[in-house]
Amino acid sequence: MDTISQSLSNFYNTIAAGFGDWGLKLLGAFAALIIGLWIVRIIMKAVSRLFETKHVDETLRPFLITLIGFGLKTLVLISIAGIVGIPTASFAALIAAAAFAIGSAFNGSLGHLASGVMLLIFRPFKVGDLIKTNGAFGFVKEISVFVTVIETFQNETEIIPNSAITSNKITNLTAIGNLRVDMPFAIRYGADIEKAKQIVLDVLKNDNNVLKEEGKQPRVAVHNLGINSVELLALPYVNCENYWDVYWDTRQKIVIALGNAGYEAPLPQRVVTMTK
Repeated sequence: MDTISQSLSNFYNTIAAGFGDWGLKLLGAFAALIIGLWIVRIIMKAVSRLFETKHVDETLRPFLITLIGFGLKTLVLISIAGIVGIPTASFAALIAAAAFAIGSAFNGSLGHLASGVMLLIFRPFKVGDLIKTNGAFGFVKEISVFVTVIETFQNETEIIPNSAITSNKITNLTAIGNLRVDMPFAIRYGADIEKAKQIVLDVLKNDNNVLKEEGKQPRVAVHNLGINSVELLALPYVNCENYWDVYWDTRQKIVIALGNAGYEAPLPQRVVTMTK
């Protein structure tokens, strides 16, 4: 009977000692968790204010804040694991293994994410720019960390994965602020070239959408000598938002002006030589 009582007493003392030790550790870990999260919150507020002061891109800002917050919270959890008694190296290895498994499962998405970060950092274009990329031609409406949204001139919304953009050619038509619209037209051989050029030049000069500033004056030039016609090229500069107005409407004005001046559309020609 004494042996059983002694065994139970030893078992109770062992449990009590263990519970007391773990209880203190758990209380310490809980306190460290509260203090750690509070410090992280303060740091994140400071980082957010810093991003606003440095004018970090508004699309990139939430991603960076989330990434920094995740890293700081991970450090807090590793520290708490050390307080409880879990080897920090093993805990860090467990987190790394989990991150690797998640990364492998979302391999394609992480590629889009990395491409999105590249677009937001190096900024080959921004929201509102007119771009050509990956078969799309239109204005950039949104740049997220995974996709870029482009609104075409047909009012189609194209959602393109960022990795498809960074792996292809990007043409930013808005970067300089204006564009040159190359508009070819042709006249018959034997027609007055200088007069035709002046007629077209007058159309361009009278068009409010065509720029007239120094270095951007419109020009008309002989482009090529075709089989059946002299091919000329109208070269007006326009602001990006007026690109299609000039491309379509001004081209029509040129056709009408040449027609009113007696210039006929060039037709296929053949020279026939008669021999006796």
